[in-house]
Amino acid sequence: MVHIFSRSPGRFKRIGRAAGGLTVGMALLALGGCATVPPPDASMNQAQALLQSARDAGAADYDPVDLGFAQAKFQQAQTAMAARKYADAADLAEEARADAELARTRARLGSARAQIQAKVEENTRLRQQMEARAQPAPAAAPASGSSAPATLEDMPAPSASVLSAPLPQDGGFQPVPAAPQNPDQDQGGQR
Repeated sequence: MVHIFSRSPGRFKRIGRAAGGLTVGMALLALGGCATVPPPDASMNQAQALLQSARDAGAADYDPVDLGFAQAKFQQAQTAMAARKYADAADLAEEARADAELARTRARLGSARAQIQAKVEENTRLRQQMEARAQPAPAAAPASGSSAPATLEDMPAPSASVLSAPLPQDGGFQPVPAAPQNPDQDQGGQR
């Protein structure tokens, strides 16, 4: 016995319609997904806040190049937002945020360096003033008949080189040779 299977013509029509409908549905979902990118409001706000922070930190003085890059990228992001190109706006806002953060960091570094330089200059000035005061004044002849005691202002302190000069080898204090200790002697009552 031979069985011959024949295909029913209605079955293929149903599969073709289902596949066509599925293809059209997938295409609509793909196109609809591109149009539903939300506006990057949070990225734009972050970029704007960092730009203001960079300006407040003095980036216009210490790093105008990176601040200019950040401002230009932010302007481009605003233009992309107006044109409803939200993906481009998000990318540009992120670049503006990164450039603004770099400008703010470099401005803070420049400000810190300027403060350090000012402190170094102030320390140098103070050191010079202290050295000028430490210079011995020329000895003035005391007035005759004056028996007033000398004050500290009349007696300058010796310079550091006088205090740290080595002692002469032939004079001054000499070390005392240690006396040999007798183990039988009592040393303070302890043994």
